[in-house]
Amino acid sequence: MEKKMTIAQAKRLLEEDPTPELLETFRKDGRKGIQKLLLSYDKRIQKKLQKQAEFENRLKLERAYWNFGIENVGGIDEVGRGPLAGPVIACCVILPHDFDLIDVNDSKQLTAEKREKLYGLILERAIDVGIGCVDNRMIDRINIYEAARVAMKQAVESLRIKPEQLLIDAMQIETDIPQKKLIKGDAKSASISAASIVAKVNRDHLMQFYDRIYPGYGFSKNDGYGTREHLAGLEKLGPCPIHRMTFEPIKSKYFK
Repeated sequence: MEKKMTIAQAKRLLEEDPTPELLETFRKDGRKGIQKLLLSYDKRIQKKLQKQAEFENRLKLERAYWNFGIENVGGIDEVGRGPLAGPVIACCVILPHDFDLIDVNDSKQLTAEKREKLYGLILERAIDVGIGCVDNRMIDRINIYEAARVAMKQAVESLRIKPEQLLIDAMQIETDIPQKKLIKGDAKSASISAASIVAKVNRDHLMQFYDRIYPGYGFSKNDGYGTREHLAGLEKLGPCPIHRMTFEPIKSKYFK
């Protein structure tokens, strides 16, 4: 009599890439343990297919431009409008036509660990990546909205390759390149999603650096946002050189 495969052996095979024939064999196996493994496998595959479909949907705009002969599409996003300290950072990413990192999504939907991993992969695979940065002093001079626009323009101008089309999250910038403004674009465009991840990780790294220079505000944990720890640090130490003096509650107490 042929010896049946153990549950442990079946689990290992299902964790790899089982053939259709092997799956059919498992489906005919009446053991509860095997059926439980199959249920888990089916859910995992369904989740992967859904994630793939959502990713393909985020590439629709880029594919439409590519199919029209527009080779280089730049997705732009910025991060850092709301914090009380630090710069606003923007990024522009031009993706290759075979881009396949399905986990690339709005950076706010990802864990810090996932963002860090994708950050490196995006930099490796992108055709080009540009970064723009506007510090707190300029933010205080021209306001945060205009600062974000300046940072986005810098990001485009720092590219080696000039895009033929720009996709921008909820804004427009001064440029001769055709641009399309997308509300919640970081969830609608893979290029903007990639830009949101690169911008976010860049800014997080910078705020971790600032935390070592200006301890006491918790910058490495709050990224400059007005958390309880940050506000307590402000009360005790006053503002440091990277604080935005036109932002409340700093403005009322310290801005002259």
